[in-house]
Amino acid sequence: MKKFIRILGIGVATLLVCLILLYTFNYEYILKAAGITYLNGHTSAYIDDYHEFDNRIIESGSNGREWPRHSNYNSEEATEALEKINKELKTVAFLVIKNDSLWFEKYYQDYSPSMKSNSFSMAKSIVVAMLGKAIMQGHIESLEQPVADFFPQFDKELKVGDLASMASGLNWNENYYNPFGMTARAYYGDNLKKQILKLEVTETPGEKFKYLSGNTQLLGMVLEKATGKTLSDYLSENFWKPMGMQNKALWQLDSEKYGMEKAFCCIASNARDFARFGKLFKDQGSWNGKSLLDSGFIKKMTNARFKESPEYGYGIWLTDYMDKEIFYMRGVHGQYVIVIPEDDLLIVRLGQEFIRKDDQKHYPDFYRYIDETYKMLENAS
Repeated sequence: MKKFIRILGIGVATLLVCLILLYTFNYEYILKAAGITYLNGHTSAYIDDYHEFDNRIIESGSNGREWPRHSNYNSEEATEALEKINKELKTVAFLVIKNDSLWFEKYYQDYSPSMKSNSFSMAKSIVVAMLGKAIMQGHIESLEQPVADFFPQFDKELKVGDLASMASGLNWNENYYNPFGMTARAYYGDNLKKQILKLEVTETPGEKFKYLSGNTQLLGMVLEKATGKTLSDYLSENFWKPMGMQNKALWQLDSEKYGMEKAFCCIASNARDFARFGKLFKDQGSWNGKSLLDSGFIKKMTNARFKESPEYGYGIWLTDYMDKEIFYMRGVHGQYVIVIPEDDLLIVRLGQEFIRKDDQKHYPDFYRYIDETYKMLENAS
């Protein structure tokens, strides 16, 4: 019994020391992370974790419209291979939109069309679209405007376009598995602005592509300062309402106290509404005959800035798979809005897992979703 009490005492003392060290060195967010993930049966961020954070509402308007249904809506079943990967990777929503009409739609794990799911980094594409709108409205001069015009502590060579195209040269460390790293602190910490404003430009901006979530967060801060509005309000006024989103959405905040949206991620919405951004990009910024974004800006977004990095434009992933011009929004757990303009085709997939290979610019599951969609279309013809 004495031995047990001694061991218990050592364990409690060790725990107390660890807690003291976490708070002393400002790593207390790790406790929050553990509570949100492990205590809910997860090992990392997950698609419905928005319940665990403070959020700001992205209001929808009174003119919400459903996607029109294709004349062959759900007449073709998912291929066996598609059904298998959707179940293995815990897909919650899979949509195919052909000629601006819902052609195929299926939900898994008790999800429904209106249920929210975390966008993760698909939000980066939306933030860049917001940059395009801010330029249209004159809040920001151009992609060439220095970030220092808004935050003077940054190198004057750093332009807002460098943030949008992932070419900032900032000393952000994009590591998703280090609990002490910048990305974990950004996701679970409570003061994003303080964290971002400590960054420095350590490489020449505008020279090469390097994917950093800190870029988009700083871009979000620029947008907030330039427009005088929260990101959620600006998104609602300029996209969510004009595009007839059926449901209001939520954007995770660092905390209620500081109230900064996680610009690099974390818009909670549904597959149908996320798909509307694919249509907006496919149609060169036009929505029901109205120009929401400049077509020239869409062209910038959907073309590579650097020849050495043909996989990325401005906030958008790019590929020529199947000899087709394909661009897409992507989130860390295999969230996709895939746009194939020449076939007037959108593919939307939301889910909990994906197939990651660090040596590949585009993930294997991405290709398989495209392959199986085309097989379904061929089977129906």
